[in-house]
Amino acid sequence: MKRRVVVTGMGVVSPNGIGVTEFLHAIREGKSGIRHFPELEELKFSCQIAGQPTVSEEQKRKYFTELQLRNFNSSGILYGVMAGMEALENAGIPVAEKESEPLWDLGIIFGTGTSGVDKFRESVYLLDAGKVKRLGSTTVVQTMSSGISAYLGGMTGAGNQVTTNSSACATGTEAVIMGFEAIASGKAEQMLCGSCSDHGPVVWGGFDAMKVLTWKHNETPESGSRPLSSTASGFVPGSGAGAIVLESLISARERGATIYAEVLGGHVNNGGQRLGGSMTAPNSTAVRRCIVKALEASEIKGSDIDYINGHLTATIKDPTEIRNWSQALGTKGTSFPYVNSLKSMIGHGLAASGSMEIVAALLQLHHGFVAPNLNCEDLHPEIAEVVDRERIPTEMIKAELNTIAKASFGFGDVNACVIFRKISDQ
Repeated sequence: MKRRVVVTGMGVVSPNGIGVTEFLHAIREGKSGIRHFPELEELKFSCQIAGQPTVSEEQKRKYFTELQLRNFNSSGILYGVMAGMEALENAGIPVAEKESEPLWDLGIIFGTGTSGVDKFRESVYLLDAGKVKRLGSTTVVQTMSSGISAYLGGMTGAGNQVTTNSSACATGTEAVIMGFEAIASGKAEQMLCGSCSDHGPVVWGGFDAMKVLTWKHNETPESGSRPLSSTASGFVPGSGAGAIVLESLISARERGATIYAEVLGGHVNNGGQRLGGSMTAPNSTAVRRCIVKALEASEIKGSDIDYINGHLTATIKDPTEIRNWSQALGTKGTSFPYVNSLKSMIGHGLAASGSMEIVAALLQLHHGFVAPNLNCEDLHPEIAEVVDRERIPTEMIKAELNTIAKASFGFGDVNACVIFRKISDQ
C-alpha cells in the first residue's frame, strides 16, 4: 500500500506578497501585483506590464550572506531560496548543522524553466570583452538548471534526492507530484517541492515576440490580466516562487506538525503534440485524460471536487480549458466546482506558476474561502454556457472546501494535475 502524504509547510514569493502571511491577505483582498515597467517601454515591448516580486535588501539578507550576495544576479534562485526556506520554517523542520550528517530523509525537487538569465547575459558580456577571470566562482551554480536545488540543498543539508525538474508552465505542479510519489513509495519521509522563475526582459521578450502577451493595458496595469474574460487579450508575464513541504502522515503526526492538507494523488502526461496539440497549445484529449487519471489515482469521483485552481492564462484557450474540466469531471452549471485563476492578480509566473498557485489553492482550502477572480466581470460567453456565474466569484467568498484540484499545462504539450483534500482524521 502507498503511504499517505500530507502538506506541512508552505512558502511563497509573489508579485502581490512576500511570505505566506502577506500573500494570504493579498489573495483574500484581491490585491494585484501587476505594474508598468518603464524598462519594457524603453525596449519597445508591446506588453509593458508584468508581475515581479518586490524584495527588500533586508529580506535578501535573511537568507543570503554578504559573501553569497557578492556578484549574485539570479532572481529566480533568490525567489526559490526564500520560498523554500520559508516552507521548511513553516513546517518546523530545522536545517542540518554544518558539522552534522545530512538529513537523509529530506529531499528536494525544485523546478525552474531557465536559471540566472541575467547572470548568463552578464557573463557573455565579460567573455566578449576578454575578461574571463571576472566571471567569479558562482557563475556556474547561478546559471545551471539545477542551481536552485543546489543552493537549497546546501542551505538545508538535505540528504535524500535533491534535483531540479523542468516542464515549462507545468513545472511546479509536476514537482509536487514527483515529491508525493517519492514519499508514497517509501523513498523519503519529507520532500521540499516547488518552482521558481526569473524576472525581466530576457525571460519575457520571447513571449512578447510571439504576440501571446496583452498590449492593451499598458496604461492600466491592474486591468491587464483577464482570465475567463470575454475581453482577455493575452497573458501578463510574471515571476516568483512557491514551495510546499510534503511529509509522510506518520512523520507529521510524530512531530505534531500542522497538517494543511493531504495529497490524494496526481498524474502527469503529454499530448504528444497530436490531435490538435502543438508545442504551444495543449491537446484537449490529453488534458482530459490527465485530469481523469489524477481522479483515479486519488480514488475519487469528479463530483467530489469542490474547487479548481485553473491554469487559465487569459488567452483564447480559457474556454477550451473550462470545457475540458467539465467533460473530465462530468459536471457543469451549478454543480461545477468553484474556479479561479491566481494569474488575474499576479500574471503568468511561467515555471513558477504552478507552485505559487498551489500555495494559493492550499490557503483557500485551509482557511475556507475562494479568492476573487479579477477582471472577469464580462465572463466569456463560451464559459458561461458551461459554468454557472456564481461558481466564478469576482469577490472573495467564504466556502467550506474539502477536495480541490490544481492543474498546469505547459509548452511541449505537457500536463500535470494534483488533488488535495482536507484531512479528516488528524
